Amino acid sequence: MPENGAGAPSLDAIETTLTDGYAAALELEAERVRLERRLGEVARDAGEVAAHSVAAELAQLSQRLETTGGELAGLRSLLGKLQARRRTSSQNERSRT
Repeated sequence: MPENGAGAPSLDAIETTLTDGYAAALELEAERVRLERRLGEVARDAGEVAAHSVAAELAQLSQRLETTGGELAGLRSLLGKLQARRRTSSQNERSRT
């Protein structure tokens, strides 16, 4: 995206995108906590369930946790870049007034 000119997003658009992005990050954080909690439950109750079903669920949960962590890291990186862009846009807007 261009920083200035016709194609540049407005400060309001950047802030709306940041708000939506932070909401998505919170959802991913909540999912990660749920997955970690479930991993603990499965590990704790492993003696009560057949070993192959425990192993399968642990593998599935671990994969989902890894995927969620990767998505969260990517989103945080993008949000950091967008936050820097917001600061620049805000400074540019102030200097024009």
